[in-house]
Amino acid sequence: MDLKQIHDLIKVVNKSNIGEISIEDKDGKVTIKQKEEKVTVTTAPAQMYTSGPAAPVAQAAPAAPTSAAPAAPVASNLITIKSPMIGTFYRRASPDKPLMAEEGTEVSPGKVVCIIEAMKLFNEIESEVKGTIVKVLVEDASPVEYDQPLFLVEPA
Repeated sequence: MDLKQIHDLIKVVNKSNIGEISIEDKDGKVTIKQKEEKVTVTTAPAQMYTSGPAAPVAQAAPAAPTSAAPAAPVASNLITIKSPMIGTFYRRASPDKPLMAEEGTEVSPGKVVCIIEAMKLFNEIESEVKGTIVKVLVEDASPVEYDQPLFLVEPA
């Protein structure tokens, strides 16, 4: 199953009230679950059976979270705002608009601090804490992973 077919399946699941769909073919298995208007895609390689001795299968090692860890030591009282999804991180609503949040910005629950673009959808990410942003951990227009730290906030 190629990436375009998976994207088409995600669109079908989003437009319907299907809770979960699993498809398995010779290349692997794809499971798409819909929960609270979010779609999760899980893929796993299909098991192959051979009559001879099994050759070791090289699997990709999990990527080291190099950009997820802040370079400086983190004070224990700081709260981290993390990415709720995979996508592209933006600090502005558009190139001609001001930054939504920068170091020294006061935030409160519900204040939009950034936008993450995923599959041509622009998702506003809101702060869940009240405080002051002390560090922006991600460069503008760079890719982010799920649960990657975006901001450090000193609680008020």
